[in-house]
Amino acid sequence: MFVKTIKLKKAAAVLMYLLLALLIVFAVVFVINRTIKPKGIAIATQEEQTAFLKELGWETSPEPIDCRSVIIPETWNDVYTEYNKLQLQQGFNLEKYKGAAAEIYTYEVYNYGERKPNVIANLVICDGKLIAGDICCTELGGFMQGLAKQAQ
Repeated sequence: MFVKTIKLKKAAAVLMYLLLALLIVFAVVFVINRTIKPKGIAIATQEEQTAFLKELGWETSPEPIDCRSVIIPETWNDVYTEYNKLQLQQGFNLEKYKGAAAEIYTYEVYNYGERKPNVIANLVICDGKLIAGDICCTELGGFMQGLAKQAQ
């Protein structure tokens, strides 16, 4: 049996440890950056927003019928808790945005099944990225669903 050992010079060993430390630092920064940065679809402009909704199969008003700024509350009531359950089903999570400022853009939807009136699309945008959204009917006894088009 042969055992081969490698002796590194002190400078080479230090260099190897520095490279290893640098690699670890890059890995940590990458992980932190991925968890802190808003994840979402970049749709800052109205054109990007309507194009996104069109990709999902929705025909909408060319401009929002409403746009309002909101602060996502730090403490949620039942409404926010239920709304976040819908968002979790779509791959979003508003928990990360508690206390953050956001804009809600509302578009009229023209092609919901059977040409149902009063159907709107809400897009919640934070720092130019989509962080939540829904399709809902504002009539009494209406509905709310995720952004993906479903069989109506």
